[in-house]
Amino acid sequence: VQLVESGGGLVQAGGSLRLSCQVSGFTLDDYSISWFRQAPGKEREEVGCLMSSDGSTSYDASVKGRFTISSDNARNTVYLQMNSLKLEDTAVYYCAADLDCGGIRFVDYWGKGTLVTVSS
Repeated sequence: VQLVESGGGLVQAGGSLRLSCQVSGFTLDDYSISWFRQAPGKEREEVGCLMSSDGSTSYDASVKGRFTISSDNARNTVYLQMNSLKLEDTAVYYCAADLDCGGIRFVDYWGKGTLVTVSS
């Protein structure tokens, strides 16, 4: 089982970035995929989740309306589209798999993360 994030980088505040999470060893029908982030000196926090059972999505209040999770099941890839980026969005972003968007305690598999830096 592998989850590999890509698409991180340096972007100016107000800009956009799209992260990808390529999964292997299972399909997106088997596991829900969450995005988490961890800023320097802070705890890892959940950004949002894509439920495998019905394709519904949920988001943390801090990103709702700015971030969108989508998937391409044929490519076994989940995306995190990030718009109107703010300085406080700077973090390492991780994708993770669990059965039903149960939160960080229930994650079965983690990716290694991709760094997003938002500059002023």
